[in-house]
Amino acid sequence: MPFSPAIARALSAAVGSLAAKDRARRLQFRDAGHGYDAFGMHPDFVALADALTSPIYKGYFRVRSYGAEHLPAYGPAIVAANHSGTLPLDGVMLWSDIINHTDPPRNPRAVADYFVSTLPVISTLFARCGVVTGSRGNARALLEAGEILMLFPEGVPGIGKPFSSRYQLQEWRVGHVELAIRHQAPVVPVGIVGAEEQMPQLARIPMPRSSPLPYLPVPATPLPLPVRYHIHYGEPIRFDREFEPHDADDPELVQQAALRVRDAVQELIRRGLEQREGIFR
Repeated sequence: MPFSPAIARALSAAVGSLAAKDRARRLQFRDAGHGYDAFGMHPDFVALADALTSPIYKGYFRVRSYGAEHLPAYGPAIVAANHSGTLPLDGVMLWSDIINHTDPPRNPRAVADYFVSTLPVISTLFARCGVVTGSRGNARALLEAGEILMLFPEGVPGIGKPFSSRYQLQEWRVGHVELAIRHQAPVVPVGIVGAEEQMPQLARIPMPRSSPLPYLPVPATPLPLPVRYHIHYGEPIRFDREFEPHDADDPELVQQAALRVRDAVQELIRRGLEQREGIFR
C-alpha cells in the first residue's frame, strides 16, 4: 500500500504546482503493459518526486541552469556530470533541472551504485521514480528504448572527497563512453557548481563489509547549506558520428574518449566557478 500509484497520485495532486502537474501529464513514458515500465517506474511516482523536489530546487538551492538547449528532445543520450556534496543532492537537482528544461518532459534515468538496490524501502521508491542499477543490461535496454541516462563517472568517491579537494575531479570511469559508442548515443557533459559547499565533510566512518553502505559521512553541518546551484550543460559530444559500435571494444580508444568528456566537464566547472559571484549567489 505505501507504494500505491493512487497514493502517489493523490499526494502529488495535493502538493504539486500547476507546472508540476502539467509536466506529469506530458511525461514521456513507456508502459510495459501493467502501468509500470520494464524497470518498475510509474509516472505517478515521478510526478510526486517532481512535486516534492520543486520547492528545494526553486526555493532552497535556487538552481540556475545554463545551456539546457543542449539536452536532446528525443532519442538516446547520456548525461555525464561531476559528483559532490557528501549527500547526492546534486543528482536530485540535476534530475529536476532536466525535467524542468525538456519539452515534452523527459525523466532522466539515474544510474545508481550497486548498494542502492540493497537499501530497503528506498530502493523500491527510487525504482518507482526511474532510478536503475548500473548494469550493462539495464543501460543497453534504456538506450535502445531512446531514454536519457544520467551518470556520475566519479561515483561514490566524488561525493566522499574532502572539502580541500572540492571541484577536483576524482578517478573518471569510462563506462559511460563505452555505452555511448556501443549504442550510438551522444554524451552531454555537465558541470555542477555549488554542491561542493553544501555540506563539507569532516570525516568518514568505515562500515563493515556486510553493510549496504560503503561508509557514514561526518558532515560539518547538520543540514545542507542553502548554497546556490549552477548547472552548466556543454555541447553534446557526438561519439556516434566518430565511431562504430565495435570501437567500444578498444580499451585505449574508450579511455581517450572518456578523457575528452572529463576535460569538457572540468572546463564547464572552471567557467562556472569563474562566473558565479559567491557561494550563496
